[in-house]
Amino acid sequence: MDRTTTRPHGRRWLGGALALAVGSGLVLVGGAGTAQAADVNVAKNAGFENGLANWSCSAGSGAAVSSPVRTGAGALRATPAGLDNAKCVQTVTVKPNSTYTLSAWVQGGYAYLGANNTGTGSGSVSTWTPDSAAWKQLTTTFTTGASTTSVEIYTHGWYGTSPYSVDDVSVFGPDGGGGQDPDPVVPGIPAGLAAGTVTSSSVALSWGAVSGATGYKVYRDGGNPQTVSGTSTTVTGLTADTAYQFQVAATNSAGESAKSAAVSARTAKVTDPGPGPNVPKHALTGYWQNFNNGATVQKLRDVQAQYDIIAVSFAAATATPGQITFNLDPAVGYASVADFKADVAAKKAAGKSVIISVGGEKGNVTINSDASATAFANSTYALMQEYGFNGVDIDLEHGINSTYLTKALRQLSAKAGSSLVLTMAPQTIDMQNTDTEYFKTALAVKDILTVVNMQYYNSGSMLGCDGKVYSQGSVDFLTALACIQIQGGLAPSQIGLGVPASTRGAGSGYVDPQIVKNALDCLTRLTSCGTFKPAQAWPGVRGAMTWSTNWDATAGNAWSNAVGPHVHNLP
Repeated sequence: MDRTTTRPHGRRWLGGALALAVGSGLVLVGGAGTAQAADVNVAKNAGFENGLANWSCSAGSGAAVSSPVRTGAGALRATPAGLDNAKCVQTVTVKPNSTYTLSAWVQGGYAYLGANNTGTGSGSVSTWTPDSAAWKQLTTTFTTGASTTSVEIYTHGWYGTSPYSVDDVSVFGPDGGGGQDPDPVVPGIPAGLAAGTVTSSSVALSWGAVSGATGYKVYRDGGNPQTVSGTSTTVTGLTADTAYQFQVAATNSAGESAKSAAVSARTAKVTDPGPGPNVPKHALTGYWQNFNNGATVQKLRDVQAQYDIIAVSFAAATATPGQITFNLDPAVGYASVADFKADVAAKKAAGKSVIISVGGEKGNVTINSDASATAFANSTYALMQEYGFNGVDIDLEHGINSTYLTKALRQLSAKAGSSLVLTMAPQTIDMQNTDTEYFKTALAVKDILTVVNMQYYNSGSMLGCDGKVYSQGSVDFLTALACIQIQGGLAPSQIGLGVPASTRGAGSGYVDPQIVKNALDCLTRLTSCGTFKPAQAWPGVRGAMTWSTNWDATAGNAWSNAVGPHVHNLP
């Protein structure tokens, strides 16, 4: 957060005019150019260092986050959804007949900044910007009416667009009697640091809260600081059977406290869960839902025997960019996490691969830096060790960075070894050509990639490898788009056809299982084709995927009973 709360004065003169630094927030009012030296920032919690204090967001759409931030330890992250544009407001105290400059820094999706109930003109002012990858400042001004003592300031996004971030809000003008946020003081030293559960690669830590702290830094052996927002964390990426010392310091925008007393912990020895089974030459993949959305609720043990790869959906992002975690949903009905782990082990013993899926329609994990790539690799590997997962599925549907996702997957492969099962589930638009981020990632990790189960649903018409346009829901749509991936450089064994298990499994794109079987025969045998016929057969095509095993069960297992045996009998 920018802690500039009053307008600076004492600037030097250049050519008879006052030289003003734009970043200071100082403005000139009127033609004479007199500086408002007494102006203050009347917005409270302007940098979201104190969570959402003083702010209110529609439909629970806003949250205070530790990343991304422009300055300080906090920022606002708001997510439009449906008919809600993620509007966040604050009422500020103002002085009548006065001019105020409203500014904020924004990043991400479409972002709007404005003020209501100003008492002059239309009573409202606003400004906006389309989506921006970098922080961008929005600025507007308003003048209060003769009896106006409070004004509502707001930010919001736009319907159906990406989340937006806000930091360093300022409403500079005369103090209306509400004052301004006091400058913070450096917080005290955290107490009660203790080590909890340890694994072969991680140590859980917790400590007492410190008044005035907006974040904490956890130090390992005196260095390697890790920034967290709460009073607990799990340090990952550690070496097995090794002693470490940890300390924690409290932070806010004023600075950082001294480090706490150190606590020691030793990681566990490696407990090898054993390499996962090799994925069959022709495999059926199914997503298992770790939630209840109206489909048949299954425990992992209930997943139909036809499925060779079971993708547990989904991992969740943490406040640390790139880092993931997994939380078993009580709606699934497990009595304990140990019971779930036992089901994972049983499926593996039956020759299945159980992997953790990252993303989905609503989930997102940001991997756009070296630090976030390492955080992803470390946390994913920690989940593999803890739960016995054989690998990971990449189902990120909100944009990826091929450079850093590739680094993350390479680091994970180095940790997990050759038994890693790596799958992807891009949308059709993501694999139309080799210049897309998804296609570039798939080619960059081709040597460790198991299968790309492209989602042939929730899609419009797309180009096939012959340059013709094909409509969703046909044999041609499945075969001509699979051809693009093979011609683009993926091996036939890395191609899977992803479709919904029932009409309720997706918004559009459900096809009768016979169409899936015909498409597989066309690709592998050059039989049962539609109007498009590949120039050659690819008998090594891996198989098919469905969303989800739960929707399959809801429909009486019709999909797996039809497609599973056909996949397993491909040439």
